[in-house]
Amino acid sequence: MPLTETDSLPHFRAGERSREAGQETKLLHFIYGQPHLDEIRGHSQKVLDLMNRFEEGYYMMTVGAPKGRIVTDLIDEIKPKTMIELGCYMGYSAILFGDAVRRNGGERYLTGLRDFVRVIVGRSDVSLDRLYRRGEVSKIELMFLDHYKPTYLTDLKLCEHHGMIVPGSVLAADNVLYPGNPPYLEYVRSSVEQKREAAKGGPMKGYNVERTSQRQVNSHMPEGDTPAFEVIGNPNLVYQSVLQQPEGEWDAIEVTRCVGWEEQV
Repeated sequence: MPLTETDSLPHFRAGERSREAGQETKLLHFIYGQPHLDEIRGHSQKVLDLMNRFEEGYYMMTVGAPKGRIVTDLIDEIKPKTMIELGCYMGYSAILFGDAVRRNGGERYLTGLRDFVRVIVGRSDVSLDRLYRRGEVSKIELMFLDHYKPTYLTDLKLCEHHGMIVPGSVLAADNVLYPGNPPYLEYVRSSVEQKREAAKGGPMKGYNVERTSQRQVNSHMPEGDTPAFEVIGNPNLVYQSVLQQPEGEWDAIEVTRCVGWEEQV
């Protein structure tokens, strides 16, 4: 019997949340157990409101409303025709961002929205390469990174290698404070000169798992796994990168804009 709105949420003290096995299924039952489900179907914000309410009692690995607002503000500014999200959990961000892209006249959201959001299952690097080679995505307008943390940098360099990062491209990287992503932050905050010097060492042969727990490594990548493509990227791209941390939040999003290109003489 599905759980309903009245009996699915635990009675925790304010600010106290639980984390337990099967909570994702409980969320599904909580939403589908609503007495007026027909009024919720096709209404993105109503679904998000229910997910936010569920999170008052359970800790879920979603971007959440405060950080999500950073990205929806970017969508309102950029109005991308196609947005790419790397990483998916319960679909919170796909609903939030997909709805925002559609409202701003977008055509696709690659991750009510069934006819608009496209979900691709597989390795992020292989999927990005396939999208490029098939001519489906020639440039990145806005990309949200929220997948396996060591792949942030290798996936960015792959996009650079294919020429998908151009002046005007914007990257929004989640979880840069917790659990943290020092290699990615160092790269997007480096000068062209610093990146050129680092590129002399050649392409990355493996993933930099600094600040990545062994449990995460084991759950995301088979032992000894390496990037599917050995690429240096494009150190000549000029980035402007800023950390955006909502008030009261312990994590933040790094917003990186490609603002130009420096020719190497």
